[in-house]
Amino acid sequence: MLDQLVREWGYLAVAAGAFAEGETVLLAAGYAARAGWLDLWRVILVAFVAASAGDQFFFWVGRLWGPALLRRLPRLRAQVERVAVLLRRRPEGAVVLVRFLYGLRIAGSILIGAAEVSPWRFAVFNMLGAALWAPLIAGLGWGFGHAWEHVSQRLPGFEAGLLVLLGLVVLGSWLVRRLLARLPRGRRARTAPGSAAAPPDGP
Repeated sequence: MLDQLVREWGYLAVAAGAFAEGETVLLAAGYAARAGWLDLWRVILVAFVAASAGDQFFFWVGRLWGPALLRRLPRLRAQVERVAVLLRRRPEGAVVLVRFLYGLRIAGSILIGAAEVSPWRFAVFNMLGAALWAPLIAGLGWGFGHAWEHVSQRLPGFEAGLLVLLGLVVLGSWLVRRLLARLPRGRRARTAPGSAAAPPDGP
């Protein structure tokens, strides 16, 4: 049942995922290719085309409506300095690098567009980044599938145990996010990992 569903809709899912923040979908597609449900090279090709098109779309969103979006979206404004540092150092490298920075791919493309980087320069290095990203992420999924298959054959119960562990990690992450979301903003900043302790009141 699952394998048939993946064979019918897998490439469409890869295209939709790669158009946006598609690492998880592409990793899963690489794993499915190892299982024989999808073709690895077709997965890579679909991911390359969709990822290139997605970043081009968000680049033009930034070029046409960047200032208005920055005024309306505080989360996007918070990423401005990170992208600006990359652009100051090397604009071409920034176009390639933002694709590999988790959570910055869409925002990065919008901000690069708002910075009025040359459309032709962006298009060339965007495709270069996609050509590196697609086989790397799909290959990681394929390699994970290979390792999973090898270990699960040698250790009875490994697959079920790993699935339980992954489920617990996902559940724990969801609970932590819900807990932090309920805290007041100031207290949330103090409890976030790596944040400095708040100074005591008074002299």
